[in-house]
Amino acid sequence: MKRQSVIAWLTISCGILLCAVTPFDGSHGQAQNPASQSGATAGIVPLSGEASGKHATQEPKSAGQKAAGQKLAEEQFKNIQVLKSIPADQLIPAMQFISASLGVDCDYCHDHQAMDSDDKKPKKVARQMITMMFDIDKNNFDGRLEVTCYSCHRGAAKPVSIPAIKDEEMTGPGEAGKKPVENAGLPKPEELLDKYLAAVGGAAAVEKITSRVQKGKLMAFGGQSFAAEVYSKAPDKRVSVMHLKDGDSVTAFDGQRGWLSVPGRPAHMMSASENESVLLDADLYFPVHVKTLYSKFKVASGEKIDEHDAYLVEGHEEGRPPLRLYFDTQTGLLLRMIRYAQSPLGLNPTQIDYADYREVNGVKVPFRWTVSRPGNCFTIQVEEMKQNVPVDDAKFAAPPPPAQQPGMSPPSAQKPPSPK
Repeated sequence: MKRQSVIAWLTISCGILLCAVTPFDGSHGQAQNPASQSGATAGIVPLSGEASGKHATQEPKSAGQKAAGQKLAEEQFKNIQVLKSIPADQLIPAMQFISASLGVDCDYCHDHQAMDSDDKKPKKVARQMITMMFDIDKNNFDGRLEVTCYSCHRGAAKPVSIPAIKDEEMTGPGEAGKKPVENAGLPKPEELLDKYLAAVGGAAAVEKITSRVQKGKLMAFGGQSFAAEVYSKAPDKRVSVMHLKDGDSVTAFDGQRGWLSVPGRPAHMMSASENESVLLDADLYFPVHVKTLYSKFKVASGEKIDEHDAYLVEGHEEGRPPLRLYFDTQTGLLLRMIRYAQSPLGLNPTQIDYADYREVNGVKVPFRWTVSRPGNCFTIQVEEMKQNVPVDDAKFAAPPPPAQQPGMSPPSAQKPPSPK
């Protein structure tokens, strides 16, 4: 795989790179406010009522909702014909959704040397398909995104129109290898969330952490490895740095907004949906706050995750993507989080699996996590962690706004080719 493809994928295409990492920064707080998230994707002083309420009541902007003063896609990018009137920062998430739904890279539709060019036929067909999809949803589902690109493509560039002959050995409509936990009676959501908080050490221990510095490595496809660092500061600042040969790749959140940078490219300021995800990751008090993040939770039998039985707790609220949390039935620790980032074409999923829990300053922290998205995944292994150490606020400072881009940036939605 070309080095630049690796870099692009690990930074922008993956969404929130290292910020999607730990789910409980306070001992590693991955807080979902919700998001994702992609989501993906983590010390501590007690929060004031105002700060706590921010996480509990903040309403996210839905995809396609334009903030005051924000540019539209057609104002920032060239030759936008179908996805007009959406916020400019929602164009790349839409491209990511198409890439994941069809299992293709940017160059399937675009010429990397002239992203606005219409020379490739698949780009013209894509416009027709998006228009058709919007019409189906408008005329049959009151405009809700019930039918999306993935409904027909299922990861293939060309949809299958002939039913497949089912193999007798197939496991059925569920995913192979996933065994539900068999329980006659399920606990209440609040019981599982309380057990989780107790399992990591309790609120008092979590809230004693004011900062965290983690150092380790990121392991990706083909056995490649990069040195990585994550700096967190209460209540919700976070910056992740991946050290590459050509420079540092950075993902950061300053408490209000997030940004990503990759060597040789202008910084990418996060969209509203991406900010939701990084705010979740930056919350150092996730185990304490989790019960306030959604108005409604429900419990279902989960599945085996790395040989551990799990309960599934789902957070639901009108107008927001759901949040799925898998807790170990024995220890109560969080094993998996699945979150979703809104795009104009559908939800982009992010799955984060947590492992290698260790106690640090009275709080159990996952020292390993794996971030998975359609078509790619990577693992972070922490080798050194220090808490309650000074972290300069300058580390979280956002760069100057990037100049207007002449065309869509190729790496932002790029899915890497398979390793060779």
